[in-house]
Amino acid sequence: MRLLACCYNDPEMQIDPDTVYPIRPDCRDDAPKTRFKPRAGLTLSPKRWKLLHNEEGVLDIAGVIKRVQRGGIHPTIKGEVWEFLLGCYDPKSTTEQRNQLRQQRRLEYEKLKTKCREMDTTVGSGRVISMPVITEDGQPIEDPNADGGARPSSVGSEQQTSGAPLPKEVIQWKLTLHQIGLDVNRTDRVLVYYESQENLARLWDILSVYSWVDKDIGYCQGMSDLCSPISIILEHEADAFWCFERLMRRVVQLSGATCLLDSSKKAISTFWNKDAKNLDGGEYLFAFRMLMVLFRREFSFVDTMYLWELMWSMEYNPNLFSMLESDTGASKATTKDESVLRQCGKFERKNLQADKKDEEIPLSVFVVASVLEARNKKLLGEAKGLDDVVKILNEITGSLDAKKACREALQIHEKYLNAVKA
Repeated sequence: MRLLACCYNDPEMQIDPDTVYPIRPDCRDDAPKTRFKPRAGLTLSPKRWKLLHNEEGVLDIAGVIKRVQRGGIHPTIKGEVWEFLLGCYDPKSTTEQRNQLRQQRRLEYEKLKTKCREMDTTVGSGRVISMPVITEDGQPIEDPNADGGARPSSVGSEQQTSGAPLPKEVIQWKLTLHQIGLDVNRTDRVLVYYESQENLARLWDILSVYSWVDKDIGYCQGMSDLCSPISIILEHEADAFWCFERLMRRVVQLSGATCLLDSSKKAISTFWNKDAKNLDGGEYLFAFRMLMVLFRREFSFVDTMYLWELMWSMEYNPNLFSMLESDTGASKATTKDESVLRQCGKFERKNLQADKKDEEIPLSVFVVASVLEARNKKLLGEAKGLDDVVKILNEITGSLDAKKACREALQIHEKYLNAVKA
């Protein structure tokens, strides 16, 4: 009993997440309330996290997954754990191996950032671009507030000296910079963290470099919402960049626009009342925002992070690191061997046991289904069309329970697997 009392009086578990990610005083009344609280015996604590590594630093990922699924991650170690959940590091690696890889990635990021700085000197300057700096044909746009008329950051150093026209890919990249700035200036502004210009510029830098690195995707609205929590919880900018890059790989792999909507229809239609067809929501476009920004609008900032780590832990596959590291895309573990299944999250384990290899539907789709199911009566009773559906769903902002949503999503996933099997 004394040991149990000590456990529940553990200072680590008495921390209030809202003090770690404080809300601006003028926004507290309107900001969604936080439900997540670290709980002894459930939440992955710093002490437990340390004990799950052996002397060489090899991680017992099965133990981590089990604990995260039960109660999330303590705020002080979120960054370290997220790097594993998102596949930045192989849990079988040693501390020395990870340090070497981390250093390599930091050097690589600095090279990428230097290249971007050569193309636009705002990168790394502590400033954020929120006005267009270039025309579609590559001509610099004059800034009336800048000395001499032309924006000092509008042309890369090489073009400034040579007068050569900008390459098409550089023009395309520079055309996105002000849109990134506009979104950054709107992202999580209720947080005290973003009262700092330095922190705003850090988020803008990460997104600007990513937009250059991934030319196929570039920058899309909503990326700032995905990147913001990662930028906040990881101290080193380069570490945050590579963690975000891993997240974007998952988003791209699992959430192509067309297939994501198709997946939504298939999964949601396994439970939702057929009368919902009268709402003109057959394409489920109202669910698209939830999926694209991973429920950033439906949950508080802290609860969103809790929801993400629950989903990532439930989707975890032991081949995640090798799959993301491989240029060709290594295959996931598909064996039903118990030692492998123990390292998988609940959601992934069910997929493997059901031999769901071809049709990858992310857990987020089933979370959408759980949200709709929770509002099923209201939607069917009050909504007359798609506009009403969107209005009712907007009313749930900040009122959802992340753990309950995931638990119900797993139940719907089970029904879906049974329906497909039948």
